Amino acid sequence: MLSEKPNCPPCKAKGETASTLLRCQGCHVTHYCSRNHQVADRESHKRVCNAIKKAQQKLDHEEMTLRNQPPDIFTPARLFEEHVGHFWGIRETRNYMRARYALIEALLQVKTHAAVKAAHDHAMDCLRLCRGDNMGVRDMLPALKLRLGQDQECYDFIKWYATTGQDGEYDWGDMDNPFLDLKGEDVFEPLPANTTHRFAALSHTVALTLLKLRLKLDIRHLQRSSIIGTQVPQEIMDNIREQAVGNIVSGRKDIMDATDLTPLNRELDKQIQALIKAVETQNPHFWDALFRPENNLTAGIAAYSPGSPEEMRRALQMNYDSWIETPGAMDLMRELSGRKV
Repeated sequence: MLSEKPNCPPCKAKGETASTLLRCQGCHVTHYCSRNHQVADRESHKRVCNAIKKAQQKLDHEEMTLRNQPPDIFTPARLFEEHVGHFWGIRETRNYMRARYALIEALLQVKTHAAVKAAHDHAMDCLRLCRGDNMGVRDMLPALKLRLGQDQECYDFIKWYATTGQDGEYDWGDMDNPFLDLKGEDVFEPLPANTTHRFAALSHTVALTLLKLRLKLDIRHLQRSSIIGTQVPQEIMDNIREQAVGNIVSGRKDIMDATDLTPLNRELDKQIQALIKAVETQNPHFWDALFRPENNLTAGIAAYSPGSPEEMRRALQMNYDSWIETPGAMDLMRELSGRKV
């Protein structure tokens, strides 16, 4: 998970808030502790910074074009005010939507909380503008939420698409229908059936696997802390335990106060194994590529089919950072999957 505190790339100095560091005026998602360090980092930062600037300029141009376009038989007036949810279906909006997707891709070249948050917010707004999601933005969002520490929101998002989103009677064109309305769902509940289906969204299954691994890591931390619990004052012990786990577990008093977490741990193991097998069924190339990504992280992707190497590359590029930014996740995955790599 990325730290919300911005840090200077050359020296890793952190600021309590973005306002305490200098912000790059080109990309707006990289911060520096001093002008000297900004200059020193210019050569390595220039490529991604220019890519973000160009993508933002392109998006601004497409938005202005769309807002200034006179209405006609194909293009209704007040698109941004009265036709939210139907973008892409209106042909003249497609260049704008493509430009927004390109900005998301440019932002994600920068590995900072600010960049990922900006990309996440653009992606969520793409879904607001086009519920049908013709560009497949929904596939990247669970991993982005995990990178931002939004584990609960990640689960709610995945569950909505695995339940309501799979309802054949759901009318995507009716803006009065509930959309992404699940909040605070039980992350420890049995897996929604569609998350392990052969044709489930691969990126969602991969992200859900990581989410369950994070929960298991938290449970392990609680179990280990209970061993030393009698050696320190209770108030200090409670603080240590809260700091050692994520927001989901720390917010569950029944788990934090439990004297025996073995049943919960076993249930998580069962769910994780089911998800590991589901990913293997959905795409047999994925797990090996996660441990040995090689050029799969940079390979271009055109069309793809379920189970193909191209689908694996797309899912890997969307999810890899969330895995390596989760301490202990890769080692735990090796342990539970029996992989030696």
